Amino acid sequence: MAVLARAAAASIDDIGAAAAKAGAKAAGVVVDDAAVTPQYVRSLAAERELPIIKRIAVGSLRNKFFIILPAVLLLSQFVPWLLTPILMLGGAYLCYEGAEKVWAKIAHHGASGAGEEKVQDETTLVSGAVRTDLILSAEIMVISLNEVIDEAFWSRLVILAVVAVVITVLVYGVVALIVKMDDAGLRLSQRSGAVATFGRGLVRAMPVVLTVLTVVGTAAMLWVGGHILLLGTNELNLHFLYEAVHHVEVAAHDATGVLGGLVGWLVNTVASAILGLIVGALVVLVMTLTFHRRKPEAAAATATAATRTDGTIPAPPSRAARRPDAPADQAPRG
Repeated sequence: MAVLARAAAASIDDIGAAAAKAGAKAAGVVVDDAAVTPQYVRSLAAERELPIIKRIAVGSLRNKFFIILPAVLLLSQFVPWLLTPILMLGGAYLCYEGAEKVWAKIAHHGASGAGEEKVQDETTLVSGAVRTDLILSAEIMVISLNEVIDEAFWSRLVILAVVAVVITVLVYGVVALIVKMDDAGLRLSQRSGAVATFGRGLVRAMPVVLTVLTVVGTAAMLWVGGHILLLGTNELNLHFLYEAVHHVEVAAHDATGVLGGLVGWLVNTVASAILGLIVGALVVLVMTLTFHRRKPEAAAATATAATRTDGTIPAPPSRAARRPDAPADQAPRG
C-alpha cells in the first residue's frame, strides 16, 4: 500500500509539473485571451457583467472539454499532420476578427454621438465571445500538447484537462476583477481620506483601462493569428515568410546588445501582427463582397416586393373604407 501510495503521489507530482510547464508555454496566448474578453462586456449594465462573464467561462470550458480536448488528443494520436492546417484556419479567423474591428473603427469613426455605444443582445454577445475563445483555447491547448506529446495517452489527457481548468479559472477570474474594478472604486470613494481618493482615481481610470484593453485585444487577435500562420507556413515547408522574419529578428537581436531579446521579440510580434492584418483584410474583403453583401440585397429585394411602382408602401386596408354596397350619402362605418 505504501509503495502504491508513493507511486500515486509521484504520478500526481509529475502531472502537476508537466501541466505547469505546458501552461507556462501558453502564457502569451493566455494574456491575449484575458485582453480580448473584457471588450465583450463594455456596453453592458454593471449588474449583467459577472453573469455574462460566467456564461462565457462556462462556454470556454465546454469548448475545451467537449471540442478541443477530444479533437487534439485524437488528431495527435492518429493524424497529427492535420493539427497544423486546422490551427492555421483558426489563425485566419482570428485575423479576420481583428481586421474587422479595425475596419469598423475606421469606417464608422464619428458616425455616432460621443459616448454612444450600441447595446448588444446578450446571447449574440456570448456566442461571439465563445466563438473567439474557441480559437484562443485551441491555440493554448495545442501549445500545451506540444510540450507533453511524448507522454502516454492517458497522461496527456489528465495534463491537458488540468491546464484547461486552471487557465479558464485564471483568465476569467482576471477578467471579472478587471470589469468590476470600477464598482470597487465607487464603494471606496464613499469612504474618507486617502481611501476615497484612491477609489475616485480608480473610477476615473477604468474607462481608460477598458479602452486600452480593447485596443490590446484587437492587436492580440492580429498578433496571435498572424503568428499561427507564420509558424504554420514554416511547418508546411513554405519557409520564405518565416525565414525572412527570423532573419530580421536575429539581425535586430544582434544589433541591440542587452536589449536584444526584447527587441527580437518585438520584431517577431510586429511582423506577425502585420501579416495578421494583411490576411484579415483580405478575408474581410472576400466576406464583404460575398456573404455580407447578400444580406443587404435580400433586404432590398424584400422591400422592393412590398413597394408600389411609384415608390410608396401600400397601406393596409382601412376598416373605415366605404363598403361597395353602402349608399353614397351614408358615412362609412368603422
